[in-house]
Formats: sequence, structure tokens, C-alpha cells
Amino acid sequence: MRVAPIVVAVAAVGCQIVYPLVSGSTRDAVTVAVVALLALASILHAVLHRGAVWATVLVLVTAGTGFASELVGTATGIPFGEYFYAQNRLGPSLFEVPVVVPLAWTAGFYPIWCAVSYVVRRLDTTQVRAAGLRIAAVAVGMVGWDLYLDPQMVTDGQWTWTAGAVGLPGVPSIPLTNYLGWLVVATLMAAVMESLDRAIGSPRPSDTRLHTSDDAVPIGLFLWTWLGSALAHAVFLDGPELRFSAVYGFLAMGAVGIPLVWIGGRGRARRPRSRAAVSGLGTDTPR
Repeated sequence: MRVAPIVVAVAAVGCQIVYPLVSGSTRDAVTVAVVALLALASILHAVLHRGAVWATVLVLVTAGTGFASELVGTATGIPFGEYFYAQNRLGPSLFEVPVVVPLAWTAGFYPIWCAVSYVVRRLDTTQVRAAGLRIAAVAVGMVGWDLYLDPQMVTDGQWTWTAGAVGLPGVPSIPLTNYLGWLVVATLMAAVMESLDRAIGSPRPSDTRLHTSDDAVPIGLFLWTWLGSALAHAVFLDGPELRFSAVYGFLAMGAVGIPLVWIGGRGRARRPRSRAAVSGLGTDTPR
């Protein structure tokens, strides 16, 4: 059972590799498969390592809040700006929002949550500061992920903004209000998840039940998304806006990714020295 998230995550990565090689309805099907597989990998991992209750809360908070924000967004233009989804491309829709879209919020949120948690667990800070840092970092990471997601999907025609608002340099088709909306919604998700995480009693940073290796799958997905998307946008996908989104997404997700790599690298560097020290003590101990 523990291998299930790994198998599903590998399948998701495989579909993402195929994505630039296909077009038309086949690409639409691959897009749905990527979202479904990433969400399933996250949910399976959460069930195995944080419990069924925690995983259920994850889906309700992320997919539920995400779907609500999409319904409000497409109907009113708040908080993401005025936009609409292409119909009959990403599977069935509910109130003109493809039903696979809420799963994308879960698929994006959980790897970022785990990556941020890895960093926060290694900081010498109070519980209150750690909670605030995790909420803020998860929100920024989610905006970074969207800096990849929206330009790619707009370029592919999956959704479109209708109002001529100001966008980022090189990405004029997506208004700045969209990223502000993502920041607000992601902050809300992270804050609710942080509160419920404590109430549910999932393994805490000091809890030996949750080891670093336990989160290898979602952290791996985070790193793949951060670095793989930058490469795909810069090299493998067509569209002038994607050359700019490669930079924006890399920098924004790097707010989580760079500390993650730095802290992880330091941890690996310390382990050989620790083993050498233990070995040395063993040699000097009289028999």
C-alpha cells in the first residue's frame, strides 16, 4: 500500500512528459489525467502518512474552497478577474467550471504544504511563528505554481480572461488581480489547514512518527513542478508568454524551493560527519 503514492506520482510525471508531444483532444485528455493523478498521489500519501481524517480535511479545504472560489470568480470576476472556461475540453462541468479544476487545488497545495513543512520543522522558532511562516510560505508557493499554471492553460485555450487589465511584463493575457486573488484564496486555505491540522492532531514537527523520508513523494513532486515547469516553459512548450512565466514561476516557487534545497543539502552533508564521529568514538573505546 505504501508504494501506491509512488506509482501514481510516477504516472503523473509520465503524463506531464507526454503533454508537449501531443495536441488537440489528446492533450486535453492528458491534462485531465495529470490533474487527477497528482491529486490522487497527494490524497493517497496524506491518508498513509497523516491519516484518513486529515486527508479528508485536506480535500474539503482545498478542493472545496477552490471550487467555491472558481464559482464566484467565473460569476462575478472576484477574486481572479473576469474569465471563463472552455467547455467540453476538460471533462464535464458544473456551473461552467470543469469538475477536475477543484482537484487541481488539492494537487498543487499538498506538495507545497509538505515542502514548506520540511523547512519549518528545521527552523528554531516558536510554534506561533512557525504557523505564521507556514501559512505565508504556502500562499507564496501557490502563487508561484499559478505563475506556471495559468499562462500554460491560457496558451492552450483552456480558459480566458475577458477584461483588458494590466498583467505582468510579457504575460499580458492574465491580469495582476488574478495573482492577488490566488494569494488571498491560498492564504485562507493555508490558515484553515493550519488550524485544523492542530485540532486533528496529525504528527507535529517534534513527533517521531513523521520522519523526513515520509514526505519524499510530495517533496519530490514539488521539486519536479518547480524545476520541470521552468524547463518546459522555457524550452519544450510553444507560446511567447511561457518564456516569461518560466522565470516568474521559478522565482516565486523558489521562495520555498531554494530554502528546501539548501536545508536538505546541509542535512545530507552533516550525516556523513556524524557517522564518522560515531565510528571514531567506537575505535577509541577500550575493549
